[in-house]
Amino acid sequence: MTYGYVRVSTREQNEERQMIAMREFGVDRIYLDKQSGKDFERPQYQRLMKKLKPDDVLAVKSIDRLGRNYDEILEQWRIITKEKPAAIVVLDMPLLDTRQNKDLTGTLIADIVLQLLSYVAQTEREFIRQRQKEGIAAAKARGVKFGRELMQRPEEFEACKKLWQQGKLSARAAAERLKITHKTFLKWAKEEKTDKKVEFCHQRT
Repeated sequence: MTYGYVRVSTREQNEERQMIAMREFGVDRIYLDKQSGKDFERPQYQRLMKKLKPDDVLAVKSIDRLGRNYDEILEQWRIITKEKPAAIVVLDMPLLDTRQNKDLTGTLIADIVLQLLSYVAQTEREFIRQRQKEGIAAAKARGVKFGRELMQRPEEFEACKKLWQQGKLSARAAAERLKITHKTFLKWAKEEKTDKKVEFCHQRT
């Protein structure tokens, strides 16, 4: 059997480029994960690894589909080629095709290329993360705010809260009147109680 493995980091990313490459290669079955490589417990990848048998072929578009870092890529490569043992084809790098050149020289060349590409893939990811951190820091220095803006309390909040405290209005009814969720209403009410306690403690000290 010839299997293809496709991974995109988020549900918003499009996997079509990888899927086209798999179809052109002629795989029998494709396994797809839409999940970050941060956690390697990817359900479809795990199903694939259980299916993979000796002399099967696994195709991936690029080497970084196998793992999240240098060590993990090398470990997955070892498991697939040595423990299974199955063949791997990296479509973006024809030298990484374990179906061919199975002699000592071919294996040595593949191992060298694999280690080099794995190192480059990890270095590139680390460089991208560093640039993101620097960009965020620079934006914050310019006054740019990140994250969701805090929801403003409606003008009627205090009146609704007072009725709720007096038992004249349920929390759910107060939330409906304010057009917010029941959970948000209770959270705001709790926050205000906490704020008052802190203020009272300050006054006593």
